[in-house]
This record gives sequence, structure tokens and C-alpha cells, in this order.
Amino acid sequence: MEKTNPTKEARLFKNDFLNSLTKTTPLTSVVVYFLVIIALLYVALVTKGLPAVTVAGLFVFAFFFWTLAEYLLHRYLFHWISDSKIVMRMHYLMHGVHHDHPRDESRLLMPPVPGLIMASLLFLIFYLIFLLFGQPQLTWAFFPGFFAGYLMYSFVHFSIHKFKPPEFLKPLWIHHNLHHYKYPDKAFGVSNTFWDRVFGTMPPKDERPGKKRTASK
Repeated sequence: MEKTNPTKEARLFKNDFLNSLTKTTPLTSVVVYFLVIIALLYVALVTKGLPAVTVAGLFVFAFFFWTLAEYLLHRYLFHWISDSKIVMRMHYLMHGVHHDHPRDESRLLMPPVPGLIMASLLFLIFYLIFLLFGQPQLTWAFFPGFFAGYLMYSFVHFSIHKFKPPEFLKPLWIHHNLHHYKYPDKAFGVSNTFWDRVFGTMPPKDERPGKKRTASK
């Protein structure tokens, strides 16, 4: 797809209906995804009868586990380069469009339809993993925490591209802008910089937040 002005809204499909499914608003995402999280917790506590302590523990663990998944997905899936036209088309739909149009507000959050499809696939993967340990019911407590972590990340990401940073979050804003505008092979963390530090993908020291040189928006 031809690159356009980063402030212009991208068009991913010629069909108006399909194209509409690739866009969302913050309110839509909050309502849809929050209801899914509540439904999963209800199943865990009421239908599956898991102890509240177990549910709370798995929820918190999964919330922080998301930060690792966020890093790995961004680094290895969203920036996957291939000679296959099909793979690169999928890459563009998932993430490439965001780099071409970083200020397209309608695509800063995952739209509900593709988002729920991907969530279903991830739920199945986690279900199979827990099944291997003979505890598939724990998926219902783990996945809402994982999904809540994603929701947190997505709104941090939205805010980075939409609003000026509050002072205490300014390092995250700078970190992500460095990824977009200067170092696409570094700074993969969005909601945090921890895993970039662990895996050695931080931007050069003199470019990091708090230094004299910073990336411009």
C-alpha cells in the first residue's frame, strides 16, 4: 500500500464495510473489552468456582505477563519481514499501517472484531497450555488479567500518540517516539521500558529520556 501523510487516515480495504471493521474509538474499545474481562471473571468465580484468591493471583500475574508478551509480539511479530506478499500484507494490516500513519486516531486501538478474533486464538493457546498441566479452568482467571494488561497497554499507546505527556510518564512518550521516528529496531516496549533493558534493545544512551538529545514528535 502506498505511504501517505502520517496525519491522514489510512484506508486498508476498498470495501467500505471491511474498512470500517479496521477502525474503532476509545469508548467502543473500553465497553467491548471491559465487558469481556468481566464475563471471563464471572465464569472463573461463579461457573468454574475458583477461589477468589486464586483468581486474584492469576489475574495480577497475567497482567504483568502481558508486558513480556507486548515486547515479544511487537519485536518479533509486528516487525516480521518476509518475502511473502501474504505475510507482508498481514504485517501491514497488523502494524505496518501504524508506522505509515502514526496519528491515525481510528487505528491507535485494536478494533473489536479483529481484536476479539485474536483474543479467542490466544485464549485457546493458553487453554491448551493449562490443559497440559491438568488445570484448564485456570485459563478463565489468567486470561482476563492478560486481557486487562493489553487494555492498559493500548490506552497508553493511544495517549502517547494523542496527548502531551504528564511529567511522570514523559520517558514512555519519548521512548515510543524514538521507536517510531528514529530507531524502528529498538524501543519495542510501549507501556514500559523494562524488557528493552533486559533484552538490550534500548536506544543509545545519549538519546534516552533525561538526556540532552531527544526525539521530536
